[in-house]
Amino acid sequence: MAAVQWRPRGRRYEAELQRCRPEVAVVDFGDYHPLKPIMVTDTKTRRGARKGSTSSSSSSSSSVPPDPLSSMLDGTDPLSMFAAASATETLAMSRSASTGDLGRRRREKEEEVVGSDFEPWSAKRGEILARFTTTEKLSINLCMGSDRGKALSPGASAVSEKVRTRLEELDDLEEGSQRELLNLSQQDYANRIEELNQSLKEAWASDQKVKALKIVIQCSKLLSDTSVIQFYPSKFVLITDILDTFGRLVYDRIWTMCSDPRPLPDSFTLEDVNDQAKETCLNWFFKIASIRELLPRLYVEAAILKCNRFLNRSGIQETLPRLTAMIRGIGDPLVAAYARAYLCRVGMEVAPHWKDSLNLNFFDLLGTFKQLGGESVQNQLVIQRVEMPEYLTLYSPAINWILQCIAYRAPESLLTEMMERCKKLGNNALLLNSVMRAFRPEFVAARASDFIGMIKDCDEAGFPKHLLFGSLGRSLVCADPPESERLTILNEAWKVITKVRSPQDYINCAEIWVEFTCRHFTKREVNTVLTDIIKHMTPDRAFEDAYPQLQSVIRKVLLYLHDFSVLFSMERFLPFLDMFQKDSVRVEVCRSIMEVFIKHQVELTKDPVILNAMLHICKTMHDSVNSLTLEDEKRSLSLLIIGFIRMVSFGRDFEQQLSFCVEARATFCNLEPVLVQLIHTVNQLAMETRRVMRGSHSRKTAAFVRACAAYSYITIPSLSSIFTRLSLYLLSGQVALANQCLSQADAFLKAAVSLLPEVPHSISVEGKLRSSESFLLDFINNFLATLLVVPDHPEHGVLYLVRGLLNMVQDYTWEDNSDAKVRVYVSALPLLAAMSQETYIYSVPKVDSNETLYGGDPKFLSELNKLCETLIAQILDHLKTLGRDEQSVRRQGALAFSLFGVLLAHGDLRNNKLSQLAVNLWNLSHKHGYCDTRVSVRTLENIKHQAQQPDAAHLSDMVQRLALQTRT
Repeated sequence: MAAVQWRPRGRRYEAELQRCRPEVAVVDFGDYHPLKPIMVTDTKTRRGARKGSTSSSSSSSSSVPPDPLSSMLDGTDPLSMFAAASATETLAMSRSASTGDLGRRRREKEEEVVGSDFEPWSAKRGEILARFTTTEKLSINLCMGSDRGKALSPGASAVSEKVRTRLEELDDLEEGSQRELLNLSQQDYANRIEELNQSLKEAWASDQKVKALKIVIQCSKLLSDTSVIQFYPSKFVLITDILDTFGRLVYDRIWTMCSDPRPLPDSFTLEDVNDQAKETCLNWFFKIASIRELLPRLYVEAAILKCNRFLNRSGIQETLPRLTAMIRGIGDPLVAAYARAYLCRVGMEVAPHWKDSLNLNFFDLLGTFKQLGGESVQNQLVIQRVEMPEYLTLYSPAINWILQCIAYRAPESLLTEMMERCKKLGNNALLLNSVMRAFRPEFVAARASDFIGMIKDCDEAGFPKHLLFGSLGRSLVCADPPESERLTILNEAWKVITKVRSPQDYINCAEIWVEFTCRHFTKREVNTVLTDIIKHMTPDRAFEDAYPQLQSVIRKVLLYLHDFSVLFSMERFLPFLDMFQKDSVRVEVCRSIMEVFIKHQVELTKDPVILNAMLHICKTMHDSVNSLTLEDEKRSLSLLIIGFIRMVSFGRDFEQQLSFCVEARATFCNLEPVLVQLIHTVNQLAMETRRVMRGSHSRKTAAFVRACAAYSYITIPSLSSIFTRLSLYLLSGQVALANQCLSQADAFLKAAVSLLPEVPHSISVEGKLRSSESFLLDFINNFLATLLVVPDHPEHGVLYLVRGLLNMVQDYTWEDNSDAKVRVYVSALPLLAAMSQETYIYSVPKVDSNETLYGGDPKFLSELNKLCETLIAQILDHLKTLGRDEQSVRRQGALAFSLFGVLLAHGDLRNNKLSQLAVNLWNLSHKHGYCDTRVSVRTLENIKHQAQQPDAAHLSDMVQRLALQTRT
């Protein structure tokens, strides 16, 4: 194929650039400008003006093009017409609204007192179940009912028998056979209660209403059992779930009766309820009233309290005081307290604006406090081996809930009244604790000093003072006390906290007050608090049982201290971190510190205190990586460490920066993304050195950039991803070349070429195997673009890197039916043509490329031409091979058109043989009609444009031949 006789086209890049630039034309808009504000013209006829005359505030002439956004301001666009129609309809509806509708909306607004700022019971449910647990065995007494009335008596009517059966079943609610489930664990007990809840739903769905009521009554009876008193709050939560389900089912059933034929509105009135619904509702209340035992009758009626809305307007307001009075008949103060809590919970749902019932329940609760010291309660505690402080904490959920309901949107004066009641009761610690947790933090914070005085006067034996300070601290971290009192408050609180002997009780309270300290004080006070925590939690390795609380302390410190030079200068911060000796917890703590550092560290740093501490933290995360670590975890840790590396800067001390990177490479050798970042950092360091020296290196800086190149050259082989290595070899070679390190650049590029045979045919991308061919082609094209400015080594011959690359491409085992190798050859032709020019299109400052080394030497140009002819011959042979297979004609056409484009742009088409080859390639690409018509037309237009140039007249003949072939 030497007959091709390749000759490159001479290029004058500057002249070509000038021809490609668009012509600049000055446009005279006159008075009109597209950014000038549009003045809307008023087309309405003025009073007293002639018909047809209009007034206009616009100074523009009629020739100004209309503004599409302003042209429809007269209301004729569809959106304006729709809005006008909706407004008209709304106005008509509002005019026709009756006074009853207005009253209904007023009632809705009145009843919607409970807002999103009220913490619902569901938010407390999980906390109670997790807190009040037991290892004691539990039991459940269930009434299974008798078998009376199951068979029909001879001669009796079906109707009378059904009525008698239902009456007997109601009697069975309390007189039936008993079954007792013994030796249940806490989880078994909860599972059994959940089974009863499902049985209730199934019975209701199958229209067995009596059975459903029986389940609810029997579950309510369980609330009188205090044999395992520590579990009572959790039992209350589980059983009231069943009561809530029953109340909802009954209410929905009556609601459905009223929704035929039209749906019942949410804010319905008594007139909207039909007689059948009223009768059914009344029947339910009669059934419940027949329950003999007080506790189930009370709970079940409270569960359906909302159904009073179907009977009369004041039913709820009348029922709440009666149920409140019934609770006074419960002898056990703990059972009574939770019964009041349930009544208040239901009351807040159905009548939140009616506070009298809430207050009455609370005052009754205060009256039961004297029972706590009574003989009955004391004997019960002795039998169950429960201490008084533990027993008092059982009341907390009930009292907290009642007080939360009372304090919701209550005035500040109510808190003053509650504090007075606490004082009258001898500063009852249980009540004081609930008051501080129920009222708004702003109210509590304003009286923090008063609360501290009351806490001091409380009896330590009944309710520990550290719990009271914990409740006070929760309010103070949400609202600020007076500034003049803050130090006194902290000192008084910490005097009590530091004397707590139990490590768990101590850290639970200290965790709360750490946030108050960080919020209002300096690192000195925070360091003192951390010292005290270390002192209490280190003996007997108590910290091992308090990792969640210790983690919370770290989070709160990081929440307020964002200056890491201050943070790490605290003497006790790093010793505090040493208490996290469980690997998973330690890594999680280090991760939280790194996240805060990356988020809040804005300025680059070289502070040795920060660097040493952060290196220690990052090393802890790095050392947690092993063969079992998930890739996502590795990626997450790598990103955090990379974020730290990017924030390190030693300014002009480049050698210190390089030393840091050397240390980091040894420290983080197991995380590949971190090593990649370090290589980028060192390359950036070399380029920054070049910028500072303005491209003219001294002996010292030249040695430094060579050291940077050596760093990258040593580090890259340790990476596992082959494409990462290839790209870094190329990038580092470009950096070395820019810094006039020619031998280092050669080493990088040769390493990249020698690595090509190891490229696999498929790689994993986002967990899926994909062909590596496209990635390899992209890399080779970038590599070829770099080779233009790389000078030949004096000892390795002409174009040794280009030849080495092409030889590797030739020997590489490509995929079957792949054109990748030939596409590389096509891509190499523009490079070789560019190397033939007297002046290269781009160059590296202070680096002599081959244009200078060879100076247009004929032998060098001859070598380039021979290599091009060889490549073209290889390409043409491949095209012939594709032509033998009918299934490959599309690929043949695409490759032929690609080669045609190269010949057109870079070949000297004044050579007849080369011109004929170009025409043949054009014909081949259009032979089977696979070439894109639009591309063909644009290509012809471009050739016609080139033919008009003085030095391209030879293209005119080619245009005619190409156009003829296109038409045929």
